[in-house]
Amino acid sequence: MVSPSSHLAILILLISVSLTASASLEENFVQCLSFYSDKAAPFYASIYTPNNASFTNILDSSAQNLRYLVPSAPKPEFIFTPLTDSHVQVAVICSKKLGIHLRVRSGGHDYEGLSYVSEIETPFIIIDLAKLRDINVDIEDNSAWIQAGATIGEVYYRIYEKSAVHGFAAGLCTSLGVGGHITGGAYGSMMRKYGLGADNVLDARIVDANGKILDRKTMGEDLFWAIRGGGGGSFGILLWWKIKLVPVPATVTVFTVTKSLEQDGTKILHRWQEVAPNIDENLFIRVIIQPATIGNKTERTITTSYNALFLGGADRLLQVMKESFPELGLTRKDCLETSWIKSVLYIAGYPNDTPPEVLLDGKSTFKNFFKAKSDFVREPIPETGLQGLWQRLLEEDSPLMIWNPYGGMMNNFSESDIPFPHRNGTLYKIQYLSLWQEGDKNASKHIDWIRKLYNYMTPYVSKFPREAYVNYRDLDLGMNKKNSTSYIQATAWGNMYFKDNFNRLVKIKTKVDPENVFRHEQSIPPLPVSTMKLKDKNCKSWE
Repeated sequence: MVSPSSHLAILILLISVSLTASASLEENFVQCLSFYSDKAAPFYASIYTPNNASFTNILDSSAQNLRYLVPSAPKPEFIFTPLTDSHVQVAVICSKKLGIHLRVRSGGHDYEGLSYVSEIETPFIIIDLAKLRDINVDIEDNSAWIQAGATIGEVYYRIYEKSAVHGFAAGLCTSLGVGGHITGGAYGSMMRKYGLGADNVLDARIVDANGKILDRKTMGEDLFWAIRGGGGGSFGILLWWKIKLVPVPATVTVFTVTKSLEQDGTKILHRWQEVAPNIDENLFIRVIIQPATIGNKTERTITTSYNALFLGGADRLLQVMKESFPELGLTRKDCLETSWIKSVLYIAGYPNDTPPEVLLDGKSTFKNFFKAKSDFVREPIPETGLQGLWQRLLEEDSPLMIWNPYGGMMNNFSESDIPFPHRNGTLYKIQYLSLWQEGDKNASKHIDWIRKLYNYMTPYVSKFPREAYVNYRDLDLGMNKKNSTSYIQATAWGNMYFKDNFNRLVKIKTKVDPENVFRHEQSIPPLPVSTMKLKDKNCKSWE
């Protein structure tokens, strides 16, 4: 009589034989998914190959940076759109069994397209979480469980549906997928009051490198620490976040005041650097900087637009501004009192009459060919430095800079509370962008320009290391090489994104994903196991 274990061995042997080289990668993957799934599922309906009429639409659906959708960009063998958490589990198991490199996309906002393009390794597949977007808000508990494929705009709307005086402290761009967004930190217009999205996470569920679903308790505090700010695509596939809701007033106030160079723009911006990080923590004033034409002339100037949210009414805001930043000249006419959910739309750039339901579309209003970089500033840039900056901005066709103030609650976290290290002492963060429309044609011209601008800014920004924001991915800082990343090479960009937290991230990566299943051009590398000494077989702690 054949034992049950023998039956299992024969079954495993049969499936391994059936996954032959003669079958397509897609066929092998579907067979594997079916074998490891509890229930028979129509997996073919969730897989899109280049031969499928919907492939291009699915690939393009949430991709933000059009540079990575040009015909010459590497394309996946297929896109898998799981319908359940268990589908994600088996996808990880099968990609390992078949040796297929995978990329994971929740919202497609990765600035270097790392969630849907692999420049260093082919063939690859995309696991697209777009169909996993449930949001369960519990107002009594001041929390919500949110699925990784939901956008942050959908999360805001579902909170608003239940309460006008609750919110969540996360992104300004409403089409961000929450899976990747929060793994990098997730800053927004309430960060000076409540910190980052990642500072307000209570629990999570992820699929690890072995295809197991873990929550905070079963993953342990080390891994839970790593996924809240350590960047996406290194430690597992994020399925759910449990987030902490924060109180918001029934009435908030927003404004946008624009000053050109001819309106003392340089002096006002110089003053903003001293004021914005130290002003009332209920007030977030970012600055959007770009060239603009003067009247009907062809001559261009620089405009600085002060785009703000105040958690309170206009009268109190005007009092705060009069005391701390009278140079801007804010008036009652500039102020718009509104609800918190409407302020989300305002800051995201929607017209004032836009209904909140637009957030349920989950669609991006920003799709461009672009290159971006980031910096953190710890001392005000002198006016002479700003004037040199204006000269360089006027040389480029369509540049954009966004300066986001820090201070307030951000100063109350230590650099190691989560992997995101840019805390006390940071005045503001700079985002640099160059945008263009002609595809590959003149890309090198624009990329060269932004690199030169970045070099120009070196004396004025953070040093040792020169810090960068992981959610503004920048492959100029360094790249992994396929599956043989060296720790030394990775420190080049790892220290810029994470400062001293990088070493702890590497140790956690080595513990939870020693085979480097989850990898991309700037994923956290594991150390060779021979260089680490385990205290026990379960990898609970390191010597």
